[in-house]
Amino acid sequence: MNAAKSLIGALALVCLASPGEALDGDTRRQLMELAPQARLEQAYDTEAMRHINKDKNPYTADKVIAYTFEDPVLHHDAIIAPGAVFRSKGDWYHLSYQCSTGPRHVEVQSLNYKIGDKIPRAAWEKYNLYN
Repeated sequence: MNAAKSLIGALALVCLASPGEALDGDTRRQLMELAPQARLEQAYDTEAMRHINKDKNPYTADKVIAYTFEDPVLHHDAIIAPGAVFRSKGDWYHLSYQCSTGPRHVEVQSLNYKIGDKIPRAAWEKYNLYN
C-alpha cells in the first residue's frame, strides 16, 4: 500500500444515484472544447466537486485536483484517483475517487469517493497547494 492510499481515511463514501444527471450546459460546452484526455479529467474533477457540495457533509469544495499525492489511473472512459485533494473553506483535504463517463467524456455515469484527513498547512508548499 503506498503512502497516498494509507493517508486517505474514509469519512465519506458516496455513489452517484442517477447516471448522467450531472453537468450544466455551460460546463458541458466548456468541456467539449478540451482535448479528450483533459476533458476526461476535468469532467471527473468537476463531478467530484459537485457531489461533495451537494452531499450531506460539512464541506464546500471549490477546487479538486486529481494528482496531488499520486497520479490518477486513466482508462478509456474512467479514472481512479487515489491521490486527489479538494479545497473547502480555505483548507485542503485528501480525496480518493473513482468515476466513469460515457464515450464523449462529459456525461458522468458513476462516481464513488472517500474524503480523507485535512492536510496540515505546513505541507501545502511541498504539494503545491494554495489559498
